[in-house]
Amino acid sequence: MTPKPTYLGSGDPARHRTDYYPVWLDHLADDVTLEASAMDGAAQGVEAVRTIILAVKSLYEYQEIDYAGPYGHGDFIEVYTTEIAGEPLGVAGVVTRNAAGETQHIVVNHRPRSSLLLLSRLMAEKLADTPYAKHFLASGS
Repeated sequence: MTPKPTYLGSGDPARHRTDYYPVWLDHLADDVTLEASAMDGAAQGVEAVRTIILAVKSLYEYQEIDYAGPYGHGDFIEVYTTEIAGEPLGVAGVVTRNAAGETQHIVVNHRPRSSLLLLSRLMAEKLADTPYAKHFLASGS
């Protein structure tokens, strides 16, 4: 029997949330960085990271959260599934905090590859008029 990929979620619409807001987003260090599998390079600074995170969240049809909470010594992890443009997307993010408790570094993994590439193209379109579009695939890529 072939295992069901976890990025498909549970299939239970009752678990689909549209109200989740990451608490760590309100406590970004001035030099916060963001890296993600859907991005090239890293984004740095409060405006860049907040803009990209909120743009990504706006593409989500919902979030089915498996876990969002403490990880290790003061850090935070989010594991959830969603859909973008009708395609499944699994997400795992690790938020590292600095000594002051501010969000210092965010690393996000997306799967499957086909949805990751779709996400990157949609983000390039969404952020086309910003300096942050350079981190994402141009249409037709």
